[in-house]
Amino acid sequence: MEPARATPLFTAPEGSPAVLVGLLGRGIQQSRTPAMHEAEAKAHGISYSYRLLDADLMGEPRPALSEMLRHAEDLGFTGFNVTFPYKQEILPLLDELSPAAREVNSVNTVVLKNGRRFGHNTDVWGFRESFRRGMDGAARDTVLLLGAGGAGAAVSKALLDGGVRRLLISDPDTQRAADLAASLIARFGPERAQCVEDIESAATAADGIVNATPVGMAKHPGMPIRSEHMTTRHWIADIVYFPLETELLRHARRLGCRTLSGEGMAIFQAVRAFELFTGIQPDVDRMKAAFAAFDRMPAG
Repeated sequence: MEPARATPLFTAPEGSPAVLVGLLGRGIQQSRTPAMHEAEAKAHGISYSYRLLDADLMGEPRPALSEMLRHAEDLGFTGFNVTFPYKQEILPLLDELSPAAREVNSVNTVVLKNGRRFGHNTDVWGFRESFRRGMDGAARDTVLLLGAGGAGAAVSKALLDGGVRRLLISDPDTQRAADLAASLIARFGPERAQCVEDIESAATAADGIVNATPVGMAKHPGMPIRSEHMTTRHWIADIVYFPLETELLRHARRLGCRTLSGEGMAIFQAVRAFELFTGIQPDVDRMKAAFAAFDRMPAG
């Protein structure tokens, strides 16, 4: 039995918004998701509050994920988005998974309704739509994917759905990369995915490189691949969006590589999540504008 806590993990806003949602993760204070959701809700005249549920700010010992879920339910949350490092850890705590979440074994959106927890994955469509719009015409015979966790699983499906012929998957946890490759082969066919350990050789074979690890986030600075393994002929995509220009993208642009930031995935996954929370189809351009306006907001 988990010990009782003297202070709440997080609190609901004053008043009773019709829709109370949040983002559950660690090191998420720079997230632009609340601004996108609340601006769209305001345009529809919805009483809506989006909270950051940052486990790094909930004291020590860090609360168990199950405890955070129960607390959100007790406070009357409509649902919440899920980010690093909980996209797969949350799976056994849910009552039902959407087909997309079940297929990639990863959840980034949870809807709480009638005492049940429904897990969804809007990352797959979010990255696929971003890639379709931002990388039109890019060579996609062979792609190196860095990261085989929850985000990597969603991105891998989006890439193979989007025309990538062969996906090379690297992760510090080699077994996790091998498991993801095996699941993709079972779904898409032989030769479509492969676990790799030699990053240099994989990068040499690849047309493009996608970062689906947390490396590059404000909390995890650095690059997920050595700079000498990147060349001008590569295109580079990153799913990290806080900061929007990661060290990986900065280096790629200096080389003259074509790049894709995490902006598109962040916006499009939020579009689908907003619809799941409210039942209302949002305006994509309005959510894009809210994302862009974040840079112009005063500090504090």
